[in-house]
Amino acid sequence: MAKTYDLTEGKVSRLILRFFFPMFLTNMLQQIYTIADTAVVGKGLGDLALGAVGNMSSLTFLIIGFSLGLANGFSVLIAQHYGARRYDAMRKAVASSIQLSVLITVLLTILSICGLKWILFVLQTPEKMLSDSLTYGYIIFGGLFATIAYNLCSCILRALGDSKTPLIAIIVSTILNISLNCLFIFVMKTGVEGAALATVFSQLLSAFICYLKLRRIEILRLHRSDFTNNWSDYGQLLKNGVPMALMNSITAIGCMVVQYFVNGLGEAFTSAYSVCSKYINLFMQPACTAGFTMSSFTGQNYGAEKYERIRQGLHVCMTIAVISYVLLGSVMVIFPQTLAKMMLNGEQQIQLAAEFLPICGIMLFGVDFLFVFRSGVQGMGYPLIPMCSGIVEMVMRITVIVFLIPVFGFRATAYAEAVAWLGALLLNIIAFEYLIGKKLKYQHKHNTKPKACQSHT
Repeated sequence: MAKTYDLTEGKVSRLILRFFFPMFLTNMLQQIYTIADTAVVGKGLGDLALGAVGNMSSLTFLIIGFSLGLANGFSVLIAQHYGARRYDAMRKAVASSIQLSVLITVLLTILSICGLKWILFVLQTPEKMLSDSLTYGYIIFGGLFATIAYNLCSCILRALGDSKTPLIAIIVSTILNISLNCLFIFVMKTGVEGAALATVFSQLLSAFICYLKLRRIEILRLHRSDFTNNWSDYGQLLKNGVPMALMNSITAIGCMVVQYFVNGLGEAFTSAYSVCSKYINLFMQPACTAGFTMSSFTGQNYGAEKYERIRQGLHVCMTIAVISYVLLGSVMVIFPQTLAKMMLNGEQQIQLAAEFLPICGIMLFGVDFLFVFRSGVQGMGYPLIPMCSGIVEMVMRITVIVFLIPVFGFRATAYAEAVAWLGALLLNIIAFEYLIGKKLKYQHKHNTKPKACQSHT
């Protein structure tokens, strides 16, 4: 029988680090095989093909980010039930999450495939890249079921304190992804469709591995009665999931507007921006993982009413974010040319990327700290606040790019990222401190014990 991991008992730093490192390796491996996709496409098919795949990144984030936000929102309720030892309610929440995910998968697949060509035209996709972007997009969105299945299964496991199984799944799928990339592109000469197929197959395998682990967890053994239509559960899950999904999609819309202006500058700028986005996603992973850790830790302890532990968890996760910023931000500042040359071929593209990376390296703390505070607010079950911060992020990103790109050119894209991060961070810091302070004040005033303590007395 597989076990779960209680984050409401024991030393906070030890629990968080034990949860953090497997998930950090998981996220890094995901980014590595994304980077591998980019590198193989760039070196094997050229900068135009790389630009075509990179041109899809903001649109892919819009669709896949929406589904990931839903899964993360669903997992908050599951973690709170688990922390409060409400196992019957937890099983019903899991069953309802599966039902909702199936419906959402069908809708997103239809909408993304039908709207792909129109959106690429709206984004001013260069004519030379359009065919490859369409080919890549149709395959990725056609295989959306694999991505959503993995996101849901891994989020449920993390809600129960298991960050090791998603790591195992990603190790296996990364090996498969890189192997298939090389086979399809260098041996079979398939073009960008090879990279897309490799991604779908590897995601399907990782979802299957997580599913096998979920089946072995005794307290998660689902029965037919758990799948009865429970409108209350649907409402609670959507209340948590939809705002988090919209937050990701709103952020993606801001990125798509930036992509629109970048595409308008020319093919070299599109390729350079694609690589810069990959590096930002890679270097924010330690802090992003600290955020996921904070969400699961907060969810369980909020359900158990152990609010002081939540603040302790914040301190540990913020320490991780600070270390990440110092180390990885420095790499972006000191070695921009080296990073650019690893994936780009053209001199102009390399120079553009080398201008972008140091600016974002200096300001990387904004997004690193944002992950931790925003996840803390989400874990407490207040998804509307992060959604509002997503709106702030979108508005600031669009405002900066519209007004500054005529003045600073490509560098304005880096300024837009930095300003958006800082605006969203400020809102989430205020919200977190207010919410946790309010709970602690009430608990101290009424001298109430946490639920987990009450259940053992």
